[in-house]
Amino acid sequence: MTKAQGRGRPKAVINWKMVDEYLRSQCDGAHIANILGIHPNTLYLACEEKFNINFSEYSQQKKGEGKELLRARQFKAAMEGDKTMLVWLGKQYLGQREKTDSNINLQDKAPVISFGEDDDEPEQEI
Repeated sequence: MTKAQGRGRPKAVINWKMVDEYLRSQCDGAHIANILGIHPNTLYLACEEKFNINFSEYSQQKKGEGKELLRARQFKAAMEGDKTMLVWLGKQYLGQREKTDSNINLQDKAPVISFGEDDDEPEQEI
């Protein structure tokens, strides 16, 4: 055995399907590494070795996939009759809003504010 053999920790085995699922669920690399029981840098370096891109880029791709899957599920739920989802998507994508009437009557004078029960000083209008 040479000096380099048998030293250090064994190489971490990373379940990339699990990593992908966590990323699609919008988890970050540090938390995923913690779940896997490895240091975040181990995960980041393994990503570069396996996919030839940095973890930030890889993470962005998978998180984007997760958002699109969620969007598709929401749309499907709306099309299947989920009225709450129909309203929400209408507001998000179609600019629909609930009509609100607000009538505010302002008086000519500002309200009088009293800061205590001191009768010696007159109340001031603000």
